[in-house]
Amino acid sequence: MMLVKLYMLLIKASLRSRMQYKFNFFFSTAMASFIHISEFLMVALVMMRFGNIKGWTLYEVCYLYGVMMISKAIYRTLASDVHHLEKYLVSGDLDALLTRPIPVLLALMTQNSRVLFAEIGQGILLLVIVMKALMANGQIGWSAIPLTGLIILTGAVILFAIGLATAAAGFWLTRIESLQNLTEDASQTASRYPLSLYPKWLQGTLLVLIPVGFVNYIPALYVLRHQGGMGMLLGTMAVACVALWLAMRYWKLGLTRYQSTGS
Repeated sequence: MMLVKLYMLLIKASLRSRMQYKFNFFFSTAMASFIHISEFLMVALVMMRFGNIKGWTLYEVCYLYGVMMISKAIYRTLASDVHHLEKYLVSGDLDALLTRPIPVLLALMTQNSRVLFAEIGQGILLLVIVMKALMANGQIGWSAIPLTGLIILTGAVILFAIGLATAAAGFWLTRIESLQNLTEDASQTASRYPLSLYPKWLQGTLLVLIPVGFVNYIPALYVLRHQGGMGMLLGTMAVACVALWLAMRYWKLGLTRYQSTGS
């Protein structure tokens, strides 16, 4: 509980420092909104052009997109600089975090925090529209609402675990931007569509090596299509727990190998 209180205190301090530059905050929020709207329109145009893709409707694909968007926004809000560990390794600024009387990961997670209002707001709006339409069609019921909330939180944990494991690789590689493009950016873009569209080897990669498929696709099979029973959700939560545990172990191992590259 002490760590949680300390984390919240540091997050608030970081957000207050961000809000000192209000124009930059509102401008970056507006630009993020524009970018995500453009990306979503590309997905929607593809679906509108081809209609159903292997039985997946536009609403179902939009559900996958919305869950991924919110889960990613929560991860980046609560642990922003985990994704930017490379700059700390290259400049040697990680040394300053090592001298603080708090865990290094906690200090890193609370650096440069910002609430991604655009991503969270757009994701919620998209899910409201989609789920309302699916309820009207009788495809889902009211129980899908709390289940979707659980899926989003579980997805945020999985994305954090993937991001943390990728960042920890930087203790050996230092430069990890290309690796992040693969494990975070490319994989998350691929998981906006149903994994059934991809060849078996890629499905296995997105479910085992980089388990982004458990962020939205696997639990959506149960919520939207009533496949697999509650085991799909329980399996998703188990994957989140195992992925987080492995990432934390890898992070601790990486810290023991850290050597400053700063001056």
